[in-house]
Amino acid sequence: MSCIHLDDFLAGWIGGASSVVVGHPLDTVKTRLQAGNSYRNTLHCVLTIHRKETVAGFFKGMSFPLVSVMVYNSLVFGFFSNTQRLISKYRYGDELQACGMLDLTVASALTGLVSVSLGAPVDLVKIRLQMQTQTVLAGGGNIRLGALGGADRRVYRGPIHCVSSILRSEGLQGLYRGAGAMVLRDVPGYTLYFIPYTVLCGLLSPDGRSSAHPASICLAGGLAGSISWVTATPADVVKSRMQADARPHRKYTGVLHCVAQSYRTEGLKVFFRGASVNAVRGFPMSATMFLTYELCLRFLRSF
Repeated sequence: MSCIHLDDFLAGWIGGASSVVVGHPLDTVKTRLQAGNSYRNTLHCVLTIHRKETVAGFFKGMSFPLVSVMVYNSLVFGFFSNTQRLISKYRYGDELQACGMLDLTVASALTGLVSVSLGAPVDLVKIRLQMQTQTVLAGGGNIRLGALGGADRRVYRGPIHCVSSILRSEGLQGLYRGAGAMVLRDVPGYTLYFIPYTVLCGLLSPDGRSSAHPASICLAGGLAGSISWVTATPADVVKSRMQADARPHRKYTGVLHCVAQSYRTEGLKVFFRGASVNAVRGFPMSATMFLTYELCLRFLRSF
């Protein structure tokens, strides 16, 4: 197991924290657009949040992802990098051998699959906290998540209370609501995340240097993030709707039912709701994530 490197996990942990701070405001907007139906467009969503909830509204529910995404990105980047090395070791006999396109695809897809084990509960809690004061689709009409516990009272006092409430009312499977849609999002999503980054870094470093310039890392990471998030938007819409669909006024029985109901009531365009936000949000988040990750690795490996 000599090819397992813990520094990849640590660098991913630090990079995850930086990406959350940069991307959470737009993540809140994206979630509100996808899971609710009270906004005309992205600008209207932004202005409404600011008017009703001030700047603090954009950072609602950030404490939980700030902690959890650090762990999540540690898992994602650590698993991906170490899987690449394991593939190279057993296919070519050298863990330092550069992976081919097929190797990268396998490592990326496996990373997406493994990420759901931690990412599904993290996203569920984040979305429930983000949506507490918002109108969501449920039952026969629209309700506010905050209204479920009584007038002007929030359902969840915080992330720990949210987790305990879900476990108490729905059991462990409740934390994995929307996990099927997340698999459909993350397996191709991470493939279209790591491969474009690797390819673009190679194109932006034509002299063949092993360490790309920080500007190249930012550009490659940002573009990879935008590509990945835009293409993953349809599955992300379904995931967000299912995770925001809380008891007792639950509307969707499963992924296919959510797809059918959403299409029947709002048409094909609903699956691309929030795509522009994903494109904009994906760039700075991923640029920050990859840059922090790569710089941390260089620092940790300099000793």
